[in-house]
Amino acid sequence: MKTLIVYYSLEGNMDLVAKSVAANQAADLCRLIPSKEYPTGKVSKYVWGGKSATFGEKPKLSNDVIDLEPYEAIILGTPVWASTVAPPLNTFFGDYDLGNKKIILLATHRGGSADKCFAKMKENLSANQIIGVFDFTEPKDNQDAQMDRKIQEIRKLIQ
Repeated sequence: MKTLIVYYSLEGNMDLVAKSVAANQAADLCRLIPSKEYPTGKVSKYVWGGKSATFGEKPKLSNDVIDLEPYEAIILGTPVWASTVAPPLNTFFGDYDLGNKKIILLATHRGGSADKCFAKMKENLSANQIIGVFDFTEPKDNQDAQMDRKIQEIRKLIQ
């Protein structure tokens, strides 16, 4: 099944997950790039990013238009910010019609829950068949002991 991974990553956790899933051409990658990048400083990322996520902001993206037509499945990945999706995903949901696509949801987090984040994503995907939901705890720091197993499960879903 031809698959596209659309994701946002600020500090590299979702980038690692997306690239791991896509390895060996299992899927194509599209990293969402805001025109104005979010700060990565300890305090500023939480203040700026948390505010943006809480208020559901939709930042302008610098990506070219994404052609979703050739894909049967779309994997959507986001870090959890303030218990919800990172703002670039809000922009993606507003700009693209994902109707009739099989969807897999991915989230990275620091060890809390991704449940509210997934619920928010599902609100935007009511016309879709969600075939998998996977969360990862701090994958860059090897905090998710189940990462390899989860990656294999995702790959089985998109074969």
